[in-house]
Amino acid sequence: MADKKFTVLDLLELDLPGHDALNLTCIAGRRGLPHALTVPDINRPGLALTGFYESFAYQRVQLFGRGEIAYLNKLHNSGNSTTLKALFKYDIPCCVFSYALEPPAEFLAIAEETSCPILQTSLESTEFLSRLIRVLSNIFAQKKTMHGVLVEVYGIGILLIGHSGVGKSETALELIERGNRLVADDIIELRCVNGNTLLGQGVNTLISHHMEIRGLGIINVSQLYGIGAIRNQKEVQLVVKLEDWDSDKTYDRLGSAQNYMDLLGVKIPVIEIPVKPGRNLPIIIEAAAMNERLKRMGYNSARDFNQNVLRWIETGEAQTAYNSNEDSY
Repeated sequence: MADKKFTVLDLLELDLPGHDALNLTCIAGRRGLPHALTVPDINRPGLALTGFYESFAYQRVQLFGRGEIAYLNKLHNSGNSTTLKALFKYDIPCCVFSYALEPPAEFLAIAEETSCPILQTSLESTEFLSRLIRVLSNIFAQKKTMHGVLVEVYGIGILLIGHSGVGKSETALELIERGNRLVADDIIELRCVNGNTLLGQGVNTLISHHMEIRGLGIINVSQLYGIGAIRNQKEVQLVVKLEDWDSDKTYDRLGSAQNYMDLLGVKIPVIEIPVKPGRNLPIIIEAAAMNERLKRMGYNSARDFNQNVLRWIETGEAQTAYNSNEDSY
């Protein structure tokens, strides 16, 4: 659910680029523009126009295409307004007519009387449907904020986390210097889209591409490294937890045990990287990104290593090597 009320007016005023544009205009019922959209779904009201209102999803945006407009014209020509009046007795948030279709004057008059916004788009029905579902899914997606740095490394979205001062921003800066891209620094907004995709971006898009480097201050990454060094959002595919080296802790040396972090119901692989002088963290993280890409392509380095070791043991070569070492003493 959205953090604040999202209205029909908000939908109308969305300034979306390119293939996300909805091309909406309001042609009637402007008094109803403050109506709230409460569900990220769309309904085709064909059955309702015939008078069947059982299970009518009136809470959704109602989309009228060529089939619906043909039936509306038939009702208008027959002088039957009973069905239309029954339709507008429900608290419909708004109606949208695709293909820039014009509804009958009677339909517009009833919409004005009941303060139901009537919107019009030049897009065809299926295209508008897919775009609006995508827009509403983003708006109504579950959200949370986290402290960290989000970077894109070799196409993998990596969320760097760890306590303040562990070196997240400095590591990210070196990754940018090596040709990778910054998504956001410090406060990351996470959104769960389609139930299984975790998108991350900066909470404030105006300052998300700035970084605070202790001893240096605030830097603008896009100005220093160019527009190619940043991107606005990225799917979070790996979490890297930086922590101070603990000599008493046993760290995973094979990588055979995969740990996960649950973020908004999505399980994201997580690896822990201990930090101490002499460790080249950017190179380690780049290797982790490439290893994650291999896993997504079906190849697991740790599993392949284990299988090779088992095959080596089964051939008897391990026993021979062990005995030859024993004889040398």
